[in-house]
Amino acid sequence: MSLLDASQYQTLLSGMVTTVQLFLVAWVMAFAVAILLTVVRATELAPCRWFVDAYVEYHRNVPLLVQVLFWYFGMPELLPDGFRGWLYQHNAEMSLAAIALALGSAAYIAEDIRSGLRAIPFTQFEAARALGSSYLQCMRYVIVPQAVRISIPPLVSRALLLFKNTSVAMAIGVMELTYQAREIENETYRTFATFAAATIMYLAGSLLIMFIGWRVNARYKLNRGGHGA
Repeated sequence: MSLLDASQYQTLLSGMVTTVQLFLVAWVMAFAVAILLTVVRATELAPCRWFVDAYVEYHRNVPLLVQVLFWYFGMPELLPDGFRGWLYQHNAEMSLAAIALALGSAAYIAEDIRSGLRAIPFTQFEAARALGSSYLQCMRYVIVPQAVRISIPPLVSRALLLFKNTSVAMAIGVMELTYQAREIENETYRTFATFAAATIMYLAGSLLIMFIGWRVNARYKLNRGGHGA
């Protein structure tokens, strides 16, 4: 069994950096969109609920790879020629992959936060409204923060899934970890060593996300216990 040389490990590390960057950008966008979807869905306006329901069902039933390909090959056709050219000259693959991953993940994150929201007594919303808060103020300062804290465990699982799903971006040429592993394997035929190294890197990233999630959840429980005391 042939091991990889230093330059090949460096290439894999470069791919890992790209994977982490893609994950972080997509996660921030996904979380922001999910919060917006949750707030819109909680309104009493039926068209708003229908829109969010349609959004969630679309992203839950269309394969993620198809969504990524659609954003990369389909959406730019709707843009003006000048902006489309500028986009392709400025790492369009990375940007469009992040958007596709974020929008797809947002549908699931919104459902997780919605489940947390259901665990909050409606009397809290009524009390906030009685004190003069607007709907958006109630959601921002009272309801959504509690729903997010309740939803930490499933949100950690979503973060793990998003981190692993970044590998789908290789289909449009994003030079993330899986893409670089395939390139090295094609050049050297060191299949076992290449994908063993990539596997260890993915595992390390996943364990780090799990550890961060565990720490955040533990800190929340500690603070809640302290307030309760």
